[in-house]
Amino acid sequence: MKKFWDERYAQEKYVYGTTPNNFFEQNITKITPNGKLLFPAEGEGRNAVFAAQQGFEVTAFDISKQGREKALLLAKSKSVTLNYKLGKLENLEMEENYYDAVVLIFAHFPPDVRLAYHKKAQQLLKKGGLIVLEAFHKNNLIQKQQYPNIGGPGNQEMLYTKETLAKDFKGMEMVTLSEELVPLAEGDFHKGIGAVVRCIARKV
Repeated sequence: MKKFWDERYAQEKYVYGTTPNNFFEQNITKITPNGKLLFPAEGEGRNAVFAAQQGFEVTAFDISKQGREKALLLAKSKSVTLNYKLGKLENLEMEENYYDAVVLIFAHFPPDVRLAYHKKAQQLLKKGGLIVLEAFHKNNLIQKQQYPNIGGPGNQEMLYTKETLAKDFKGMEMVTLSEELVPLAEGDFHKGIGAVVRCIARKV
């Protein structure tokens, strides 16, 4: 998987664009101003850089060295700084009860890894902190037939539903939990009408 992402991010173009995800941008005001944000699987850094521009203290990580390098270049071009780590969550040192939000934008993992990551994300949050998540729904495989460039995993096990997230974040206060069809225009690989699940959950 690391090889896949390194190859995708190796091109000069930002393959998912440089502007933030719409759902995250629309909901960033729900996060404590100037708080500490964590961006797992952040790739080329579009969301992390946007958050840093809004005054947040940003930590990000990804398995792709190429993604990290492009994220740091983007941050430099916007005159902001990121603490961007390279590696998998289980191999990185992260302080629990520290972050005001963990932002998961199209961060897809196999079921066992997903469950472990979502559990760990809750542990990393402060009380009152938020999970902000947008991911592809299982129905996105249907959307791919009409919109071949919509992106997302081709393996249904790596796609989500409301029930999946309600179970993963059981014990948190659900602020938003919805399944929607939304237009995506995020670079070359998220183009068309995508089936997504959106979640904002608060640690109580």
